[in-house]
Amino acid sequence: QVQLVESGGGSVQAGGSLRLSCVASGNTDSNKCMGWFRQAPGKEREGVARIFTGAGTGNPYYADSVKGRFAISQDDARNTVYLQMNNLKPDDTAMYTCAARQSCLFGSWDHWNYWGQGTQVTVSS
Repeated sequence: QVQLVESGGGSVQAGGSLRLSCVASGNTDSNKCMGWFRQAPGKEREGVARIFTGAGTGNPYYADSVKGRFAISQDDARNTVYLQMNNLKPDDTAMYTCAARQSCLFGSWDHWNYWGQGTQVTVSS
């Protein structure tokens, strides 16, 4: 079992920045692939970024919509993954949720075992 708790959301103006955190606890040794998702009202949930957190492996992957603006990183000692969001746009407004699974080798955003409750990000124009 893995528990995920997100924080760092808020309201910012377009062009601003936010840094989201996701703290994992429980069976983290078996669920070291961690990802960030977002869902806006009326839209499907979409994957934003994912990274393998074991032994500082890294290997980040980003959705095309956030490449060059967002950066995912990790602090293995604290079982924490971050999402640094720069140059935010109104279209980035969504509930952001982190998730975990055993492997980051999957070629899709599916098959995640655990989910957090989410943190709201609102970007005004």
